[in-house]
Amino acid sequence: MTKRPHSKGEVHKEQKEYDEQVIEISRVVKVVKGGRRLRFRATVVIGNRKGKVGMGIGKSNEVTGAIQKAISQAKKNTLQVLMDQGTIPHDVEVKQKSSHIKFMRAKPGTGVIAGNTIRKVLELAGLKDIYTKSFGTTNKINNTKATFSALKLLRTTPGMDARARKVADTRAKLAQEQASKQLAKQEKAVQPTTAKPVVATKPAAKPVAPKEQTKPDNK
Repeated sequence: MTKRPHSKGEVHKEQKEYDEQVIEISRVVKVVKGGRRLRFRATVVIGNRKGKVGMGIGKSNEVTGAIQKAISQAKKNTLQVLMDQGTIPHDVEVKQKSSHIKFMRAKPGTGVIAGNTIRKVLELAGLKDIYTKSFGTTNKINNTKATFSALKLLRTTPGMDARARKVADTRAKLAQEQASKQLAKQEKAVQPTTAKPVVATKPAAKPVAPKEQTKPDNK
């Protein structure tokens, strides 16, 4: 079976499940008995910008190979981030090794206020408004790991539960109204009509006036 060739204006693109951001590419030198062995280490973060984000580290003799290994590892280690209307549900602070970061809620329209490394992770996660502060080291890998540790600590708040119940009640009410309307339509269609059949009647004949008899003239 021959495939139809693509026209000039037709472009075939596969939609990716995750967006990718390379955090760091570094050279790693390993000293062995035969000499020094050079490899590359890539740190990659992936996310669908809808609450799902992952991190991976890959090593290879080539940069592209290291990136591909990091992406495959990140897909296996994804995290579902809990969000509240584009920001985090509550403030959180994490200390991990030499990294010390703090995340704070922000109003709509604030944007992602963060450094380069932390901002990439938060944007791929789908957060739109958040304040961040970094007090410790500037090491990219440590800050990335600390960011994931902070996102794991997020929990639901009473305000989120109340809004979720309100949305659920509204949806249930709308569904009930639609069901009642549909049931009323069905009952109306099934219910027999009680109106009497209309019988067509012929209009009454008009009385015919008698003809005047004319007498012959006698001359």
